[in-house]
Amino acid sequence: MRLADLEIFVTAPPAPGWGGRYWIIPKLTTSDGIVGYGECYATSVGPDAMQAVIKDVFERHMLGENPEDIEKIFRRVYSSGFTQRPDLTVIGAWSGLEIACWDILGKARGRPVHALLGGRMTDRVRVYTYLYPEAHHPLPDFWADPAMAAEAAIARVKDGYTAVKFDPAGPYTVLGGHMPSMHDISLSVAFCKAIREAVGDQADLLFGTHGQFSTAGAIRLGTAIEPYNPLWYEEPIPPDNPAEMAKVAAAVTIPVATGERLCTKAEFAQVLKSGAASILQPALGRAGGVWECKKIAALAEVHNAQIAPHLYAGPVEWAANIHLAASIPNTLMAETIETAFHDALIGGAIRVEGGYVTPPSEPGLGINFNEELARAHPYTADSLHLEMQQDAIGYHGVNVFEGGAPVKD
Repeated sequence: MRLADLEIFVTAPPAPGWGGRYWIIPKLTTSDGIVGYGECYATSVGPDAMQAVIKDVFERHMLGENPEDIEKIFRRVYSSGFTQRPDLTVIGAWSGLEIACWDILGKARGRPVHALLGGRMTDRVRVYTYLYPEAHHPLPDFWADPAMAAEAAIARVKDGYTAVKFDPAGPYTVLGGHMPSMHDISLSVAFCKAIREAVGDQADLLFGTHGQFSTAGAIRLGTAIEPYNPLWYEEPIPPDNPAEMAKVAAAVTIPVATGERLCTKAEFAQVLKSGAASILQPALGRAGGVWECKKIAALAEVHNAQIAPHLYAGPVEWAANIHLAASIPNTLMAETIETAFHDALIGGAIRVEGGYVTPPSEPGLGINFNEELARAHPYTADSLHLEMQQDAIGYHGVNVFEGGAPVKD
């Protein structure tokens, strides 16, 4: 069994576009006809350039190789060009290709991926969701309205979710980290208060930011929302300085979570060593793939930290996240995005039931990827998957963050 062929899908989810503007999904085929799918969550370059990187990584390091040899191929990729250090774009390309290898290996052996990782630790994985607007909520008003957020939280609790995430503290900008405005601090407090009063002890509050604050600003904001007992304070400062993030973790009582923008065990190890976070959020399509994230989970276990796989992408990465989460002892929960398009793209193979996901028992990732649907929704624009605000925040009113990819016309 040798890796013989690569095809790449760049698929744009229809409006409202939860999960980003596009998803990059590589398809690998072996010499004996076994097909595997992965997903690359690495978008610091545009999709055309990223496809070229994926193709180069495949042809340079993987073509003709046995997909079992994940450790060996990873070392080639990690060391390519005399680097031997985390490289977000190259590791992102590898991540999606590596996930596809696990899909192939599971299918070749007739076993689900989690069975190849040591088996199930749990028969169901706790999941959480962002608070997305209900059908009657106007946009962009929803993103700055605590009452609407509380209404959405009640709906998700009724669906069975026991944790909900929201991020009312303003947009991420190229000028981060910045000091939050008093308007944004007050709005954050109002969101926490309204949602806590709405859900009581039926759900954990997950307070999201996007690395946008200075150390002092993150401490001010974290202290302000402490009375509402959030389960985590997500990426309060930019992700490249664990020592400064550790100052935030030491100054507030809310557990700090981080990891969406980190890759490989090398970067996650620095977070753990510095005490910057007690909850790690690797995105498997960026952090190095399934096997690398299994190692990250082991490092976290030694430091008494927990894993909450991140998802702001498509359902193939979600499937990989679920298999990892099912196979490790220190899973806290996994992020999910429920849209009709996510569901249809993998043939309804994985679904949330009562706030939990049952890991697939079918071979490989256990999904039925719909290539026809993926091809019918190509990405044709030139924006990146997510983009940062270019200007500084304002201090004369609330800075509205429009919830990831803006709604399409």
